[in-house]
Amino acid sequence: MSPVTPLDDFDGLLDWGKLQAWIDARSGIPGSGPVTEVERIAGGSQNNLFMMTRGGERFVLRRPPLHLRKNSNSTMLREARLLGALKDSTVPHARLYDVCADESVIGACFYVMEPLDGFSPSGPLPGRYATDAAWRRAMGEEFMKAAAGMSAIDYAAVGLADYGKVENWHERQVDRWRSQLEGYRETPGYAPDDLPDIDRVGRWLMDNIPADRRIGVIHGDFQYPNVMYRHDRPVIAGLIDWELSTLGDPMLDLGWVLQSWVEPGDLPGRNTVVTPWDGFLTREDLIRLYCELTGRDIAAVPWFFTLACYKLGCILEGTYARSIAGEAPRERGEYFHALTKWLFTRAAQLAGV
Repeated sequence: MSPVTPLDDFDGLLDWGKLQAWIDARSGIPGSGPVTEVERIAGGSQNNLFMMTRGGERFVLRRPPLHLRKNSNSTMLREARLLGALKDSTVPHARLYDVCADESVIGACFYVMEPLDGFSPSGPLPGRYATDAAWRRAMGEEFMKAAAGMSAIDYAAVGLADYGKVENWHERQVDRWRSQLEGYRETPGYAPDDLPDIDRVGRWLMDNIPADRRIGVIHGDFQYPNVMYRHDRPVIAGLIDWELSTLGDPMLDLGWVLQSWVEPGDLPGRNTVVTPWDGFLTREDLIRLYCELTGRDIAAVPWFFTLACYKLGCILEGTYARSIAGEAPRERGEYFHALTKWLFTRAAQLAGV
């Protein structure tokens, strides 16, 4: 009998002695016997994904980085909880197989899920997506169907009543994200004195909260890099990277899409997420389809579009602050600082202030 080739532990991310035993004891994980193959796959800048094979079946294990952050384990458990709650929904997602809250198995909490066969759009589109404008149009339609599926989830009925803070959600948004931005002032050398229109946009958001407001599950980073499309047809295989998911108004996910969209006449300085860009739905098309599918009021859309720009700007400026302190690459920080200024200017344009 030939010797068994030891599996890579990826510098301590996987403890095969304990992990093999844990997998073998779980009835919901595909395949049988020990894992015989493992491959590290791309997905997320912090967390780790591994494609595993046993008995001819495949599954994916997701775990935090080796050096855990304060919320690494709780983030894993939240993601797994959300995936489990999506089980009977129309939201395309990877099916959850099992979750491990016992840190002693591999040194962190982790979960096991279904592999998704597809790609996350970023840069040049592959195959027929690049050559057929009808496929690119279908990408936007699929995106809105997925967003509508998120909006339809009864969060209390699927056990997510405590998944986020829902009281006065709309009223709290400006202070919530402005306080995060102000927190960067504690970073040595950082002085955010060149960010435009923040106060005016904040006041407009507080003064114009829409009448059509609801609470549901939101993805939190709903954009093309966090969606996987099938290679063989223009259909979403699944949404990914749920670490920012929470409870809030699901229309913010629509706003997130709109701020990432690029159209003629937009402020200069924002590139398209993918190429080629012709053939995609217009923002007007996206809004109309989303509101038709969800029953939401089109008049509420500008508020969520503006909030998405405001919120993302407050978040991205943190990378610039960290780059000033030498905790992130300076070139990356400068890029996000320029994007932050673009987002605040765009928000002011949308608000008419």
